[in-house]
Order: sequence, then structure tokens, then C-alpha cells
Amino acid sequence: MTGPARPIDPAPNGRTRRHAALPAPSAVRRAAAGAIRMMALSTLLVAGCASDPRDGFSTQSAFPAEITTIAVPILANETFDREIGFQLTQALIREIEAKTPFRVADQARADSILTGRVRSVQLRQLSKSPQTGLGQEVVVEVTIDFEWRDLARDVPLVSRTQFTGHGLFSPSQPVGERIDLGRQAAVERLARSIVDEMQTSW
Repeated sequence: MTGPARPIDPAPNGRTRRHAALPAPSAVRRAAAGAIRMMALSTLLVAGCASDPRDGFSTQSAFPAEITTIAVPILANETFDREIGFQLTQALIREIEAKTPFRVADQARADSILTGRVRSVQLRQLSKSPQTGLGQEVVVEVTIDFEWRDLARDVPLVSRTQFTGHGLFSPSQPVGERIDLGRQAAVERLARSIVDEMQTSW
């Protein structure tokens, strides 16, 4: 159904003058709602952007700008697992190269250094196989201390103790997974967590 027709006014030259059709109320409401949404989005973006990466969304790097290179010597190892320190060091280097702007360098040429010490490697049994009585799900728990230090200023950027990563494996048949699988999973999780700490703590 259409509304009543608008009157036709006479123009000064004697011709008839027609008024432009008014937009439908629904179109006006849609346009107003769209404008409100755009204003809200603009406010959200302004509030979310921050010059400091720790204060909400930011286009700046989450890492300190004054650091460009990092040395990663092999982690010290206080456990009987002779390979764990080397494995974790290799995983850290891969993670740093993949997720950070830093270039891994020798300590003599680096402006920061990441050091660490493996404190313990423990196995925790979560469940037993009803057929064999052996561990069905076993967790490898690796605990370390680490520090990321600015060599130019000789100050720590990040320092953590009793930092732990876990990896799960299933040694019982029919799965028959080796402990190496759980160890590697724990090492990779630790490496990711350490790099995350490097982003959030400076």
C-alpha cells in the first residue's frame, strides 16, 4: 500500500513542479544503523590501537626494538638425560628464527643472550593398560630455568625459574610409542612457551 500522493506545486513559470520522492522509513533506519555501526567500529579501533604492544592491539613489534641479534648457547643440563639440553637448544633456535625478528648469532656478535639450565626430566603416568598393566598414557615433564639478557646494558629482559613443559606418549601396545616422542613434544612446547615469554615480558 502506498501513502497519499504529495501535492503538485505550481512553478513560477506556470509549469508544474514535482517534489522528489522521500526515502522509505525502512531505508532511513538502515542508513542510520549503518552509520552507528561505523562510528562504533572507529571508536573500537582507536581504543584498541596502542603505541605500546602490551596495551591492546598494536601494529608495532611485540619485541624490544633495540634488540636485533641473540646468542643461544647449549643449555646446561643437570639431569641424566644427556640429549635434552641439546634438543631444547635446537628447538629454541628454530622457534626464534621462525617467530621473532632476531637473528641468531655468536655471543661475541650478539646484543642479547638466552641461557638456561635443565633442572629435571620426570615421567608421570596418567593411565595404565588393562591388558598389560603398563603405562598407557605417560607424560614427560621437563623443568628448566632460563634468562634472556640485554648484553649492551647488562640487564635481564626475561627471567624464569621452574618453567615446565609437558609431552604425552603411549608406550603400551598396540600403540607402542617411544619416550623420544614425549620428550620431543615437551621440548617443542617449552621452546614455544619461552618465545611467548620473550614477547610479553619486556
